[in-house]
Amino acid sequence: MFLALLIVIYISFISLGLPDSILGSAWPVMFSDFNVPLSYAGIISMIIAGNTVISSLCSSRLIKKFGTGITTFVSVLITAIALFGFSISSQFFQLCLWAIPYGLGAGCVDAGLNNFVALHYKSRHMSWLHCFWGLGAMIGPYIMGFTLSNGNSWNMGYKTISIIQIILVIILFFSLPLWKKISNNNNNLEESIKPKVLSLPQVFALKGAKNVFIAFFCYCALESTAGLWASSYLVIIKGLDVSLAAKFASLFYIGITAGRFLCGFISEKLGDRNMIRLGQGIIFTGLILLFIPTASSVPLIALILIGLGCAPIYPSLIHSTPIIFGAENSQSLIGIQMATAYIGSTFMPSIFGFLSTKLSVSLYPVYLLFFLILMIVMTEFLIKILHEKRS
Repeated sequence: MFLALLIVIYISFISLGLPDSILGSAWPVMFSDFNVPLSYAGIISMIIAGNTVISSLCSSRLIKKFGTGITTFVSVLITAIALFGFSISSQFFQLCLWAIPYGLGAGCVDAGLNNFVALHYKSRHMSWLHCFWGLGAMIGPYIMGFTLSNGNSWNMGYKTISIIQIILVIILFFSLPLWKKISNNNNNLEESIKPKVLSLPQVFALKGAKNVFIAFFCYCALESTAGLWASSYLVIIKGLDVSLAAKFASLFYIGITAGRFLCGFISEKLGDRNMIRLGQGIIFTGLILLFIPTASSVPLIALILIGLGCAPIYPSLIHSTPIIFGAENSQSLIGIQMATAYIGSTFMPSIFGFLSTKLSVSLYPVYLLFFLILMIVMTEFLIKILHEKRS
């Protein structure tokens, strides 16, 4: 029963990552079809992110009322319909309208599945699940690229992704009894969980809540900024060829995906707090290498290290949430964690873009180091609470 549902959740994480990166790969064709400026991709991304934040904040109430299984099923269904809506859109405003249900569906799935796994499964699965999300995020652009290279339009790429999502909807529908059985037969916790729906003041009153939200904000700000601006930094500051820099910028994402796969084998032995510290130490090493004034392979090694360092932090922070704040409070916490994470990943890369225009792209490692140091301060406070809970 646990294994069957775990397989469903793994498939869900691949599917969750599939649409996350296809807008960027399709937009060079889409913006000319819609006769809008290239920058309008940011409008769609902001609409998706804004509604994802809203649904993440509401996730605890929805899951409390309907359960994780039904909430996930309905959310993925909404996302599949929205992706199909993208595929039949002929005007830019239609994309903006379909972006609303897309964001609303994505937020609930992310918050719900992360909390369910944190409560019911071991830490290695949290690492591997986020590794599978990375696989989905890498496969999405390949599907779009394959579609475009075979003479089809971007519409067909979106339609293909929506069909995959609909298949997942069918799988989730038939798996609904499993969710209920596992919730009723909680083998991993000593007593049954009675989840609480906490108001924002109640959440922020919990010891360490503000710290964990800032930590998630900093992590996602660091990860998204590092990935988005890596190629520009390599070209402008390190003098690499544009095409070569674009290829090597992907090393960062390869580092995250491969790192999370490897973390699954050692996370239970080291524990969440050591995994977090290990990741931060590796990121710090990578950032130090970026400060070295060379155009050799050193920056490329640095990007791999930063990706590897990012790998354990996000899964370990989520997995430790029920332990630090209590299983009954974890869904409320994780919903807000997802919201702050999306805010960090949405706005902080843009702010760096503004700073790099006014000052210099050379601020790239300094900007990342700022968020790393702030994240370390926040997580050390959380690790102290985690140590107190376990001692």
